[in-house]
Amino acid sequence: MKKLHSMLAALLVVSVTAPAAAQQPRASQRGTVSQTIHTTNITITYDRPVARGRVLFGDGGIVVYDALWTPGANRATILEVSGDVRIADKPVPAGKYSVWTIPRADQWTFILNRVWDTQHAIYPGDDDDMLRIAVVPVAGAHMETLAYYFPVVGPYNAVLHIHWGELVLPIPIDVGR
Repeated sequence: MKKLHSMLAALLVVSVTAPAAAQQPRASQRGTVSQTIHTTNITITYDRPVARGRVLFGDGGIVVYDALWTPGANRATILEVSGDVRIADKPVPAGKYSVWTIPRADQWTFILNRVWDTQHAIYPGDDDDMLRIAVVPVAGAHMETLAYYFPVVGPYNAVLHIHWGELVLPIPIDVGR
C-alpha cells in the first residue's frame, strides 16, 4: 500500500508541474514582418534572439565569423515572396526560402536556400541555394532583440534591414514594374 501511495504522489507531482513547465515562454519569441511592394507580398518569419549584454559577433561572440548562421533562433528564418523579385539585382522566383548568412567583419554573405523548413543549425547545403550576395554591414543604434524591418519602401522597391546589436544588414529588393 505504501508503494501505491508513493506512486500516486509522484504521478500527482508530475501532473501538476507538467502544465506549468509546458507554459514557460521561449527565450527567443516568434516574430513576423510583412511588406507589400506594388502587388508583391514579402513575409519574414523568425524567432527573435535577445542580446542580454552578450558579445554578438566575431571573436568571443555568439555569432562567429566565417561560419553559417541563420539570423534568428530555434528554426531557420523564412523569407516568402508572393511574386518574382530581384534582391541586389539578382532574380528570385516567388516562393519560400530559408535565410542564411556568413558573417565577416567587413562583408557578409546573404543566402537564400530553397529548403525553408529546417532547424537553425542544419544548413541544407549550397546545392539548394537560390541566391548568394555580398552585403556590407552598416552601424545602427543598439537593437536588443533581432529585428527584420523595411525602413525604406517605394512603389517598386524596398530595403530590408536585418538589425541586431549595432549591426545592420541592408538588403535591396526590387519587384519590377
